[in-house]
Amino acid sequence: MHLQNMKIMSNSVFQILLLLVSITVQAAGAAPRLTRPNCAETCGNVTIPFPFGLGAGCFLDDWYEIVCQQNHTVPILNKIGLRVLNISLPTFRSDGDGMIKVSFPVIYSNASCQGHGLRELASLEESNFFFSQKWNVFTLVGCDTVATVTSKDSAGIVFTSAGCRSKCAGNNSNIRWSSACSGRDGCCQTTLPINLQAFSVDIKEEGGQQGCKYAFLAERSWFSKSDATGLYDLRVNVMVPVVLQWGIQNTTNDSFALRNESEGTDAVSCYTNKQPWECWCREGYSGNPYFIGGCQGVGAGVAALLLCLFLWRLYKYIKKRKEIKLKEKYFKRNGGLLLESELSSPQGNVEKSKLFNSKDLEKATDNFNEDRILGQGGQGTVYKGMLTDGKIVAIKKSKVIDEGKVEQFINEILILSQIKHRNVVKLLGCCLEIEVPLLVYEFIPNGTLYQYLHNPNEEFHVSWDTRLRIATEISGALFYLHSAASIPIYHRDIKSTNILLDEKYQAKVADFGTSKSVSLDQTHVTTLVQGTFGYLDPEYFQSSQFTDKSDVYSFGVVLVELLTSQKPISSLREQEGRSLAAYFIISMEQNHLFDIMDAQVLKEGKKEEIVSVANLAKRCLHLNGRSRPTMKEVAMELEGIRKLQNPSGIQQNQEDREATESYAAAFPSSKSNINMDVITFSDVQPLLPSETW
Repeated sequence: MHLQNMKIMSNSVFQILLLLVSITVQAAGAAPRLTRPNCAETCGNVTIPFPFGLGAGCFLDDWYEIVCQQNHTVPILNKIGLRVLNISLPTFRSDGDGMIKVSFPVIYSNASCQGHGLRELASLEESNFFFSQKWNVFTLVGCDTVATVTSKDSAGIVFTSAGCRSKCAGNNSNIRWSSACSGRDGCCQTTLPINLQAFSVDIKEEGGQQGCKYAFLAERSWFSKSDATGLYDLRVNVMVPVVLQWGIQNTTNDSFALRNESEGTDAVSCYTNKQPWECWCREGYSGNPYFIGGCQGVGAGVAALLLCLFLWRLYKYIKKRKEIKLKEKYFKRNGGLLLESELSSPQGNVEKSKLFNSKDLEKATDNFNEDRILGQGGQGTVYKGMLTDGKIVAIKKSKVIDEGKVEQFINEILILSQIKHRNVVKLLGCCLEIEVPLLVYEFIPNGTLYQYLHNPNEEFHVSWDTRLRIATEISGALFYLHSAASIPIYHRDIKSTNILLDEKYQAKVADFGTSKSVSLDQTHVTTLVQGTFGYLDPEYFQSSQFTDKSDVYSFGVVLVELLTSQKPISSLREQEGRSLAAYFIISMEQNHLFDIMDAQVLKEGKKEEIVSVANLAKRCLHLNGRSRPTMKEVAMELEGIRKLQNPSGIQQNQEDREATESYAAAFPSSKSNINMDVITFSDVQPLLPSETW
């Protein structure tokens, strides 16, 4: 709950921080507005800054009106009908004139050209637009030809302003593109007067050379960028880019730039000694100078972003420190310091255990996704996970443990980490740095014995040999826990759902969540009654004293399940026989044993084998614990029954030999000779169970 609250708080802080960042960036002018409010800023891929605009109320006057044609993709300067290629605002740099680039036609071509004739030119008179002298060049193409440019000044006086002559050394068909265009090879160039708003062109032939001859104005950079292979590729219907310089009149009432200048705004400067005015944002500012407050400080934006970055890093640092402190708190509360102390003790016989990182386990289980759940029970929930090294594991998320029982919990981890028996699920490690401890086990793929017996595959029948082998393996594991381990362990929750089956369907005893370790001189442990109805020792239920014989009783119920394939508790049986243990005992006393046996058992098992196992189960279920056999005796007897199936003793596999050696080990004198290979939590093997814990 603490971790969840911290995450909620962190998310709230994060949302607030994002809001502050957004407000700060907007306030700093990270993206200054270039148009009037509620006006479109682009047409196609062209940005339209004020005083230009799209739609009523968005432009300064008719000369600045842009219409967006061809499905809102092509901007047109409406007053003169030319397509707009680009619009730029003036800048504080010397070359930062306000410019608008438009598509302009080839001016003139003679009869030898396709589509010949004089093209009517757009006039810029009475506007604040001029043909840029700096960015445009006039070009004549044709052999032995002279072009004369006639223009008109602002007072309306007509005069000859410019011209150039082109010559050819040979046939004009050999004329090819030349960036120099020096007057030879049929091409010449010149500049036009400053502040030119209208002009006309007169072309005269000086020699006998015939061919297409034409003149045009174009942006200087277009010549170097064009991929044309020759000037004769141009025709009268071809459009070329031309740059117009623009400004605003100081008599315009709606000129925000003029107000800015007259009010002495530090962010804006204007050329006031010429017409039209050009205004720009001063160095250190950006935006649109034609708005009041349109120029915003660049430094303020950078400072705001740096502040946001600092706040973000500070938030991450504080969040990480809180997570570290909380992990330290949980680690200490869950007994991590005690575990580390025991592991580092020179007297300890436990190798270094694996302490897993909580983030690694969250990642392994997809943040404990419900789809990863293998089983649930009173002690916790088990998830299937994959570690970073690709190993599949089962991760048990325990319920919150009593702080008063932390020492006992850690002691059990230490004990279980020492268990190395082929029929006991391996504990690979733990994670103690979150609110509830996580235990990591090897993964056992084939589910539980309960599922195997009570939900069998229709095409797969549990043979008598398999049942007898599983019973022998379980009894061997319990004998090991009771008698051969360095410290005796009582499982306290033996049931078919806690018996897992590996890829070879070998039994694995699992779930030591309620297990107890006892000293050698102890005969029982006194606890609150815990267990599963149907498997619970009646004597333990009455006395609260759990002994090794209580595990024997629970195993007896599992043995009856193997014989009958019936569930430990069933409402389908008669009232007095809802408990499988009671039903079994009554059936034996009434000489109806074979009436309740599983059909597969009757079909494959020998009568004497079935009777021997049934009598053993009956002894395990004796109401008086002292009359029950020990797990050592149970294991030895089941092994003996299995040997009767193979009287010659030939072909006994390695696993059987290992089991025989384990079961026949002398107790207690042989303990010091037992090979107690300690399992280390770093020995990450395949992973854990599909079981209902």
